[in-house]
Amino acid sequence: MTLVVLPPMWWHNAFPSLGFALWKEPLVSRRPAPAITLTAGAAIVGLALSACGSSSLSTPDATKKAATAQAADPALVAKLPTKIKSAGKIVVGTDATYAPNEFLNADGKTVQGMDVDLFNAVMQKFGVKVVFQPAGFDTIIAGVGSGKYDVGVSSFTVNADRMKQANMVSYFNAGTQWATPPGNPKKINPTSPCGFKVAVQKGTVQAETDMPPKVKTCASAGKPIDLQIYGGQDQATAAVATGKADAMLADSPVVAYAIKQSAGKIAASGDIYDSAPYGYVLKKADTQFGQAIAAALKSLDTSGAYKKILSTWGNEQGAISDFALNPPVK
Repeated sequence: MTLVVLPPMWWHNAFPSLGFALWKEPLVSRRPAPAITLTAGAAIVGLALSACGSSSLSTPDATKKAATAQAADPALVAKLPTKIKSAGKIVVGTDATYAPNEFLNADGKTVQGMDVDLFNAVMQKFGVKVVFQPAGFDTIIAGVGSGKYDVGVSSFTVNADRMKQANMVSYFNAGTQWATPPGNPKKINPTSPCGFKVAVQKGTVQAETDMPPKVKTCASAGKPIDLQIYGGQDQATAAVATGKADAMLADSPVVAYAIKQSAGKIAASGDIYDSAPYGYVLKKADTQFGQAIAAALKSLDTSGAYKKILSTWGNEQGAISDFALNPPVK
């Protein structure tokens, strides 16, 4: 391929169907696990992707409609933290590269997706406006702790390490899924991908929990994994679609959506595993607010609005009914 200088919005223009958009914040430094070879997401910028332009991919539906607007519940409004109640809005940190859960509209500014629609409905129960602010995934929990964001809504898998830093309210269930070019031509085994190039997003469960032991095992066997860690899931998906990586792994609804939008360039490989709940991230001090959010979710489930929102984005298989603050995890 020929090296070229590309315009600022090349990424979104080249891959509109995967919800790709220009990354608006600088990537922070990465701390590699032993034997991991990092490939910077920015390295792909220098390539002219002539074989995979926008004309070959379908455009995602940006006209999705959420459920009917929800009436505010005075009992829930009374449990809003003072800061949020006074502002009349709640500021949300989200990584807007994770279609169909949270990603940028074609305007490059508006955050949309399943998580957006569902959290908007939840906050309508509290009578406050939601302001979504795109951020690096691995910066959001710290941002909530510092007060930069009131809450983090970004497909966070609930786990013990995260609950040491924040409160989490469960609202959905997802597992990990692998994807490769159709037919898995290199016959990659997700349980032992030794010797292959594997793409993941920085800060995710897949990058921090799933892959490190596999990287270590393969290195010991003399067949190291080239683990490519990207700042955004859109970049990890593009790495497989363009042949830069042999496979990727991400949350199951995200992979399913990427496959649907890729015009046959990627396909699922292996079974979904390690299913666990997603959770909204709140400050440790916001226990009462977290319990109120769980109550709002239960109300949406009872009315049918919860499942309607999930089905709008093809994610009804991830519905749960046991919404909880800091649910037990494996």
